[in-house]
Amino acid sequence: MDYKKYYHLEDYLFGEVSKNFHKRKYLLPEEFFCIVIWKSNRAKTKIKKKLLKFGDLKVVIKDITSQIFLTSKSEEKLEILLKRWTFSLPMATAILTVLYPNDFTIYDVRVRNQRGEKEISRASHYFNSFLPAVREKGRGKNLRDKDRFLWGKSFYEDLKKLLKD
Repeated sequence: MDYKKYYHLEDYLFGEVSKNFHKRKYLLPEEFFCIVIWKSNRAKTKIKKKLLKFGDLKVVIKDITSQIFLTSKSEEKLEILLKRWTFSLPMATAILTVLYPNDFTIYDVRVRNQRGEKEISRASHYFNSFLPAVREKGRGKNLRDKDRFLWGKSFYEDLKKLLKD
């Protein structure tokens, strides 16, 4: 096994994991938790405990990600994670961003702050307001690059504030 792939986790996720999902029609636990760790390392144990309440992790993760694969509408994919599996909006959108990078972007505090909005948790707001704003205000050739641009801008502005004080 080439363990170096885990060093550049985002490359691994958007390359190998995304392709595996579309080929296999579900994720393995290792792939799923790489997404969780990439989004929020501190959440991994809490999410593992939550999923274990439903049974064996391999079976549960296959069930979750198979449901997503078999659902055609983006809104319904997000609702599966939010309502059926009670993921937070940031984590749900991180999972879907890896699996469908042209249709989803991460609902992230840095990107949200670039829009000047308060936290929301509704899928309708995500699709009707947040996602269109990222497409419009971000810079780049695809949705992922636009998200990275807004995240990077927020990071830089925070860095400037830190160094100014």
